[in-house]
Amino acid sequence: MKCVFLTLISCIAKLMRNKLVVFMCLLLIFSTLSFTSQVTLEKNNDEYILGVGQADITGPSAEIVMMGYADSKQSNRGIHLRQRARTFIIKHPQTSTSVVYVNVDLGMCFQSIKNGVVNKLADKGHGKLYHDKNIMINATHTHNGPGGYSHYGLYNVSTKGHIKENLDGIIEGITTSIIKAHNNLETGYIEYSKGIVLGINKNRSLEAYNNNPKEEREKYKYDIDKNMYVMNFRNSSGKLLGVLNWFAVHPTSMTVKNLLISSDNKGTASYLFEKSMNTDYSKDKTFVCAFAQSNCGDASPNHSEQDPKNIPDKGLARTYEIGKMQYEAAKKLSDNATDRLSGDLAFRHTYLDFSNIIVDKKYTGKGTKRTYGGCMGYSFAPGAEDNPTDLPLFYEGMKQPEYSLNDADNYIEKVQRLLNFVPKFKEINGAKYPKLWKEHYPKPILFATCKATPDAWTPQIIPIQLFTIGNVAIAGIPAEVTTMSARRLKTRIEDIFKESGKEYTAIISGLSNSYTSYLATPEEYDKQHYEGASTQFGKWTLPAYIQEFDKLALTIINDIDITTGLLPPDLTDKQVCFETPVIYDNTLAWDDFGDVERDVKNSYNKGETVKVEFWSGHPNNDFRHGGSFLEVQYKLGGKWITVAYDWDIETRYEWKRHSVILGTSISKVIWEIPKDALSGKYRIKHNGAYKKITGKIIQYHGYSREFIVK
Repeated sequence: MKCVFLTLISCIAKLMRNKLVVFMCLLLIFSTLSFTSQVTLEKNNDEYILGVGQADITGPSAEIVMMGYADSKQSNRGIHLRQRARTFIIKHPQTSTSVVYVNVDLGMCFQSIKNGVVNKLADKGHGKLYHDKNIMINATHTHNGPGGYSHYGLYNVSTKGHIKENLDGIIEGITTSIIKAHNNLETGYIEYSKGIVLGINKNRSLEAYNNNPKEEREKYKYDIDKNMYVMNFRNSSGKLLGVLNWFAVHPTSMTVKNLLISSDNKGTASYLFEKSMNTDYSKDKTFVCAFAQSNCGDASPNHSEQDPKNIPDKGLARTYEIGKMQYEAAKKLSDNATDRLSGDLAFRHTYLDFSNIIVDKKYTGKGTKRTYGGCMGYSFAPGAEDNPTDLPLFYEGMKQPEYSLNDADNYIEKVQRLLNFVPKFKEINGAKYPKLWKEHYPKPILFATCKATPDAWTPQIIPIQLFTIGNVAIAGIPAEVTTMSARRLKTRIEDIFKESGKEYTAIISGLSNSYTSYLATPEEYDKQHYEGASTQFGKWTLPAYIQEFDKLALTIINDIDITTGLLPPDLTDKQVCFETPVIYDNTLAWDDFGDVERDVKNSYNKGETVKVEFWSGHPNNDFRHGGSFLEVQYKLGGKWITVAYDWDIETRYEWKRHSVILGTSISKVIWEIPKDALSGKYRIKHNGAYKKITGKIIQYHGYSREFIVK
């Protein structure tokens, strides 16, 4: 290029015979070339346009059954850690292609959530930019958040139906986090790192895992996935905007005995990372860190020597310990990340009827097979090994032919037939469908959720999704994926890209966009442990996934689109709820809302625990999104400064009913004084709302007396 310009200058010089003109032209050309080089360097430094955002999605914190353990006795009574949505937007500066990854502190991401977010974004004018195909919503899988936000019957049974207010708050919070991330878009780059992290997870279902081929198991050092993947989002100046992390572990450190809303170990890890970066949750633009869920299907945080044994206090300690370990591992990987992602962005998304997918012999190794209507097996009932239910008669490993339909020795089936006297359960009674027993062999059918009318009790039409960001491929799967299932999926995705001459790292984003319980290998399915019994579409579900992700990857490789597929039904207007709402709130005649029932002591030492109780309204009157039910306030120069809220790790907000008839209740605030707390005067503030018999909601505040921290 320089030669062409110099030849042109030579010609001009001969014509004009003017050395000054030659000098000025050369100066202009070389300065232009220098500027062009500078722009190219800047372009290489800023591969993408990035934005991060977060918002509160905490639901009703009292008298709503938690989603995860599905135990009707786990009706919540306060807050340990608030639930949040954390969004990361990546946009390609040349093609304007965008992908949106959202991580939420929820048990599951149901289709009801995805539909609601997409519709609300469209209502707010963002529908052309962000839509069903380029948004992936991943649930951390905490088992300690209020339920009722699904549109499918099986997941709403324990909550006495659909809790619309909870779903609405989740949708609003996720939408807000996406819009914040959009408004925060700026040029930047993504650093990527991967490492092995030990001591956090263990395989809770070894007998099933060991049923996979020995030669396959011997390829891997560990019987559980120890890989942690980290992405740093930095702006042009190198400022760290956010961190996105994937690691396979169940957030079941908080046990079924816990009654406080909690984002569990993954939420703890996010909080600790954000705390170290001085995140301000009240600001629209602040540092965001998400510990997203990967293939956690058989990955437990509860090691035998540290098992909480269903003791809440030990659960709290274990939650902090596992959360801290994830934070420290992610921080180290983040600090040492040097590889940068570069290249195109792509997304593919489609819906598939998983009740009837023909699976080619290429993927089964045993001839052409197919999937079947969603059903839950007998071994679904006892729960997982590290947090089992207390149901009698059921245990892991219950399978045909030992348990056969119409077998005189199958006492479960005899009990099962009693379901015929229970409305709705009569339809999904597995004992009624001998054909399904044959199709799902060796699974004995407890609940034939696909047979519910007018709509199935679990989704049959489900989404699968694939993002590529540079040379990283993220597979969005609406299930809890076991270790070996993930390894097979990742290997196939990486191999198909390699066949086209491209090296990719595949990441499993489990519990994304919808929820269909578990995804086990055919060999694990044969053992019919909890994970296999909960693999809804039969033995060949995993090969079906691998086949369909092959197709998704090929559309990206060949740059062709894929059809949306048959859309799942919209069940919004078919929901019912039998949960009693808040009727009214009251106090005793001589008390008012916010008055102290049990006050603090006069003084405390650092490391001690402060407790105070207030007469209160029901917390479900106002979820206080973006706010807090409590504030720990420090007196500084005559002014009260809030130093801790109900989302901080050292606080707990607890609620209890005083009298159902009178409508009275008490809110308890607990503050474990940090060792590094400032000495001086403090007080505890309680924020609440009460409901009058007319239905009007009134805000109130209450204060403890002042106390000294020494």
